[in-house]
Amino acid sequence: MNAGDSCGASPRLRVPRGTLRGARGVSLIEVLVSVVVLSIGLLGVAAMQSIALRGGQSSFESSQAVIQTSAIMEAMRANRLNANAYNTAGVVCAIPGGGALAQNDVRSWITSLKNTIGSGLADATTCGSITGCPAACVITVQWDDTRAGGGATRTVVTRTTI
Repeated sequence: MNAGDSCGASPRLRVPRGTLRGARGVSLIEVLVSVVVLSIGLLGVAAMQSIALRGGQSSFESSQAVIQTSAIMEAMRANRLNANAYNTAGVVCAIPGGGALAQNDVRSWITSLKNTIGSGLADATTCGSITGCPAACVITVQWDDTRAGGGATRTVVTRTTI
């Protein structure tokens, strides 16, 4: 071995001349196309998020209607002797006056409906009705579902006996 020889030195790599011309980089058009594709995808995700939020609001309102219906049914069962006093004379959209226990329960029920499903006590679209008690009670809750993305009127009907 000579003193000028280097042991273990790697030989010099030779790259063919034609390959350097094909490896120049990404063109501006390719970058713009990828940005457009990415932005369309992000807009789709944002639209799906909006739909999911509206669907969640509608589901929440339906759950609240079922909870409030169960609450008035339990109030009627607690006051079983006067269960027929819970019957309303139709759909009640305004908060009724008080009086006996049954009227106070109905007033509290309508107030709770307006506060949990509707937009407050002044809401005229959230209504309830009770008919046929005690033998065949039909409890109906209806409200405006347009802000949650549903139809104009949403209704939950529950049938029970007291």
